[in-house]
Amino acid sequence: MTAPERRGSRSPQTRQSLLDVTERLMLKEGYAAVGVRRVAREAGVAPALVLYYFPTLDELFLAVLRRRADGELDRHEKIAKSPYPLTALWEMNSRPGAALLSEFMALANHSEAFRAELVARAERYRYAQLESLRGMIAEGNLDIGDAPPMAIVVLTTAISRVLVNERSLGLTAGHDETMAYVESLLRRYDGPNVGARGEDRPDGEPADDA
Repeated sequence: MTAPERRGSRSPQTRQSLLDVTERLMLKEGYAAVGVRRVAREAGVAPALVLYYFPTLDELFLAVLRRRADGELDRHEKIAKSPYPLTALWEMNSRPGAALLSEFMALANHSEAFRAELVARAERYRYAQLESLRGMIAEGNLDIGDAPPMAIVVLTTAISRVLVNERSLGLTAGHDETMAYVESLLRRYDGPNVGARGEDRPDGEPADDA
């Protein structure tokens, strides 16, 4: 195993590796499976090295949340550039990585600090999506009729994430019908060239398996 690094020599690659391991454990076994020794063993390092980067598990979990939230904000900017903005929003919220939100919410029930950070990040992300949609509407690039833009953001996010979480459990009853209806709505607002079930990804990226 790798020994602790000398103070002042923290490696971004090592830090990212520890966060990758933590995310993987959270997705596969839940946040309760995450511990200093388990993360160290999975990463092939000494437990002291994990504590060198993250002195407490709370700090490790917060780092995972912040990295994920920052990545989501970067991705959302592509919505405004897509010829199919609502489909881009749907696709982004439908990535398998969205299932991590369930673990974040479970953590929030046990940590006030984590809850506050999660809410703050989620609100920031939601309003960023709202501003993107409002901008496209103002520029004449999107017509959602009399539907409130914020309602579109919330519904798109909520429904897609429910489907992701249910699929992770093996529950798919009603998913085909729901997807067919969602796709009909996306075609109505985004145009007839929208691909079914993500075949034509408007953001040009493969699905995120994280």
